[in-house]
Amino acid sequence: MHERILDERGTYDTAAYGEELAAAPHNHDIGTTLWFENDHIRVFESRLEPGERATFHIHDKTYFWTVVDPGKGLQHYADGTWTTTRFGLGDTAYREQTPDDPLIHDLENVGDTTLRFVTVELKR
Repeated sequence: MHERILDERGTYDTAAYGEELAAAPHNHDIGTTLWFENDHIRVFESRLEPGERATFHIHDKTYFWTVVDPGKGLQHYADGTWTTTRFGLGDTAYREQTPDDPLIHDLENVGDTTLRFVTVELKR
């Protein structure tokens, strides 16, 4: 496993994504495919081909993700910032989000290979 590498960061005009950002607090689809769900967790696969983009969504529960197919991603955040990151095989991140401190973002594959994560959300 190697450390994620933040390539670039900047700002953007949130009006360009106005409708998506307005809907994001109600979009709890944090991956492209829901693999498993019970009273305690939800497990998602996020699979993006080059040029594909996952729309803005909300993380308002504790979760973690692991990269299973490495690549390069562009993320826009609700606060008007963006970052590009090179994700390596096995990279993992853990985030404690709550309804009072949510994370709203999108993810676009800006690389030339399939980018794939497994994300586990803790319901409690």
